Amino acid sequence: MRKISSLQTILWLLPTVVMSLLLLSCQQSKTPSSSTATEQAADSAEQVTLKYAKGFTVKTLAGGVRLVDVADPQKDKDKMPVSYHFALVPRGADVTVPDNYTRVEVPLQRTIVMTMLQLSNFTALDAHDVVKGITGTKNLYNQDILRRVKEGSIVKIGMEGNFDTELILAAHPDVIFISPFKRGGYDAIKETGILLVPHLGYKELDPLGQAEWVKYVGLFLGKEKEANEVFDGIEKRYNEAKKLAADTPTRPTVFSGEMHGGNWFAVGGKNHLAQIFRDAGADYIMKDDNTGGVPIEYEQMYATAANADYWRILNSFPGDFSYDALKASEPRNALFKAFKERHVIYCNMKQTPYYETSPVEPDVVLTDLIAIFHPEVMPADYVPRYYRLLK
Repeated sequence: MRKISSLQTILWLLPTVVMSLLLLSCQQSKTPSSSTATEQAADSAEQVTLKYAKGFTVKTLAGGVRLVDVADPQKDKDKMPVSYHFALVPRGADVTVPDNYTRVEVPLQRTIVMTMLQLSNFTALDAHDVVKGITGTKNLYNQDILRRVKEGSIVKIGMEGNFDTELILAAHPDVIFISPFKRGGYDAIKETGILLVPHLGYKELDPLGQAEWVKYVGLFLGKEKEANEVFDGIEKRYNEAKKLAADTPTRPTVFSGEMHGGNWFAVGGKNHLAQIFRDAGADYIMKDDNTGGVPIEYEQMYATAANADYWRILNSFPGDFSYDALKASEPRNALFKAFKERHVIYCNMKQTPYYETSPVEPDVVLTDLIAIFHPEVMPADYVPRYYRLLK
């Protein structure tokens, strides 16, 4: 038998070795390292950027972890001296979060909301299934929520300062969304050990900033993409409406509120409603005020607003509100120019879902006001949703 040299053996085996190396290389390229996988997860995560909201920030880390920092949009350290830090971690992920961040597994499966503003975000994101508790159903119009309350899948936990902790515990929420320092009364809930997550949309001074908190809720629900799309639509419609009123030749004056308990709570010049007035082509009579709102005496309000063109009122009057009812509540109301000229802009919370939906519909609030201040730039058949001139 002919002997085979060592060189011939190597030459025969060389193609097999090369092919094996090529296959191994391909397999390695198809199986990324753990560090590469987490980087890809971060890259594929829906980016959340903020344009108007001042109360929270978002940073995306490897593995899809979101660092969410929450602080007072008005930077009032006396009323809200603390900030909050949450690390939103994909459910079941084995990742480490920074020491000063509270770990929250997302998407949330069960939660309780304390305000209509918060609920409006869940409604906008089609996420009622996650809501397992609300404070009550007063002035609530959403038929789906009302049905769930009737069926028992959503419980009413009571009002601030008088919560039913047994019902809260029975709802098994992952977290509870709260409005810290609004009225308080959360001590009993803190004792349950359930994580309290602040929602500060109500403190935003820009109407689009308030609406942008839908992205905040979207982060907790794993619905970042949907939240971005919802807000993009709000912003587009708002800015389009704003342009309609930008070049109007006249700018009527307007004031807001009415007497309650001996005081008149006046919307401040920095309040989001004051911004909507400006964007609707009107001048707010307290535009130089540097607050979100302040209680003042009747005489001071009359001295400021006696000759204003329009008067905006939002209340929960039982039945049909009227000029007679406005005068009956305070006879001096009839002295205002806006009263005499029948220029009272009115919204009844018992007849419209104002607090339930307006936080995510500032564009609709804006068009309602433009239709009153500048009807010539709006369609003749425009139907208001919230505000109309009182008849």
